[in-house]
Order: sequence, then structure tokens, then C-alpha cells
Amino acid sequence: MKVLIAIDSSPCSQRVLDEASARPWPLDTDFFVLNVVDVQRFSRFPAMIEDARREATQLVYSGAEQLLHAGHQALAEVRMGFPRKVISECAKELQPDLIMVGSHGRSAIGRFLLGSVAQAVLRIAPCPVEIVRFPAGGAAPSSHPMKVLLATDGSECSLAAAISVAARPWPMGTVFKVVAVEELVALEAPMAASPLASIYPASLLEELLADARTRAVNAVEGARKMLQTAGLNLLDQQPIPAGDARSTILDLAQAWPADLVVLGSHGRRGWDRLLMGSVAESVAVHAHCSVEVIHPKTALND
Repeated sequence: MKVLIAIDSSPCSQRVLDEASARPWPLDTDFFVLNVVDVQRFSRFPAMIEDARREATQLVYSGAEQLLHAGHQALAEVRMGFPRKVISECAKELQPDLIMVGSHGRSAIGRFLLGSVAQAVLRIAPCPVEIVRFPAGGAAPSSHPMKVLLATDGSECSLAAAISVAARPWPMGTVFKVVAVEELVALEAPMAASPLASIYPASLLEELLADARTRAVNAVEGARKMLQTAGLNLLDQQPIPAGDARSTILDLAQAWPADLVVLGSHGRRGWDRLLMGSVAESVAVHAHCSVEVIHPKTALND
């Protein structure tokens, strides 16, 4: 397994290293710690670039040393350029199985900062991406039994997420909860009800809702069976919630509370990027905990 860890000098990047160091990994896991010196920041002060490179070199080697002390294999590198583009290029070269990046917070400013780099990585990565997030000053989630929420809709990408969760080691005592959401038809205004009522009779709407419920139940049962076969500890199944998938997953993760949410992304190209944002990206940006988004293993686009 190859894990690319993209860090900067912020405290959230140190938390990424703490989490990676504490988590159990397959025996052949190799880590690659990357820092990108943002040349745009030094466009008016080119003489400072070399100082920035030296600081970045110290940063990545310190991160790699932390992983080595934890018993892992690790390499470190500093590259120059625009972070989101360079991280993408690095992922293209290394073909990692996972990219780990930090979140700058859950405030409006934090979400904006997340969007500047990590959100771009979410949209273009050819592999799973984990946004690592846990309370400042607290222990890394993986240093104790974790609570992992697997969100599924029965799609191919959700199947990939379940396979990924089932295939890897977890801290002893980790528990898993599988959730699928029965998404209901949402009408934005009362006026919108009249055209729908005339086009879609009540019997058809009931059939659509029943179909959504069946798909959600089947999605949960399929994912649970996969995790049980892998010997993972699952909580008893709860009733299928109904509503908007984004808000429901976020509410469930916070109420539990989960240490990690895992879910699939439906695509990366064109409109699919925007559709991804409707659930996976929204959860990744707004969740109180770490979120891993599983992407199809395809070639990376710039």
C-alpha cells in the first residue's frame, strides 16, 4: 500500500502525521511525505524561496522521521509550484492507494482554506482521499478504538468504499456502523406541488418512495455482509433514515459521534465533479470528524 501525505506547517498537518503514525497499516505500506512550496506566495520576494525550501525540507523530513519511529517506511520530498497542481502531479507519478491531507477547521474560514487545496485534491484524485480532522490537543483517533461510519447508496462507488473498509486493518475494538438514506422528493415551494401532483399520481410517488426504501435497505445489507465477512465488529442495524443524504449523514456522524466517515464518490469529470459535491464533498467539508472519500481508480486529469 502507498500513502501520500501532503502537509504544510499548520497544526492540522501535524495531526495528519499523528493519525498516520497511530493507525495500523498493512505490513508493506510505504509513506511519501510531501510539502509544496507555493511559488505564488513568493512572487514579490523571490529571494525568500530558498529559505522556504529549507524550512519545507526540515518539515517533511521531520514528518518522515515520525513515521519511521512508528515502525513504518517513509520517504520525504519538497516540490515547488502550485500546491493543488503539484499534489496532482505527484499522485500521477506515485499512484498511491490513499492521499491524506489536513483540514484547517470547521469554521467558514476553515472551510474556505480546505477548499483551496484539499477540496481540489478531493475532486481530482485517482484514489481515496482522507481529510483528517480531530479536536486539537486530543489523541489521534487511531490511538484508541475507532467509530467508523460507512455511508452507502448501493452504487458501484459505495461498493468500492465497503471493499476498502473491509480490506484493511483497524485498531482493536473499532466498531462500524453502516447507513443508507432513503432520499425523499423535496419540493422547494408549495407551487411546485401542483405540477408534480398532476404529472405523478399518488400511486407513482408511493412506488418511487418504496423503491428508494428498498434500495437503501439492500445497500445496507450488502455493505454489512461484506464487513461481517471480513470479521469487523458491526453495531446492530438501525431503522433506515429518510431525508437529505448530506444532512442526514452529517447529523448521524456527529450524534454518534464518529471518528471517521467513509463514503464513495460518483465521479470526477465534468458535471460529475459538481454531483460529487452534492454528498461526498459536502460531508468531507462540513463533518466534525475525519472523512475518507473513495474515488474510482482512474487516470488523473489536470
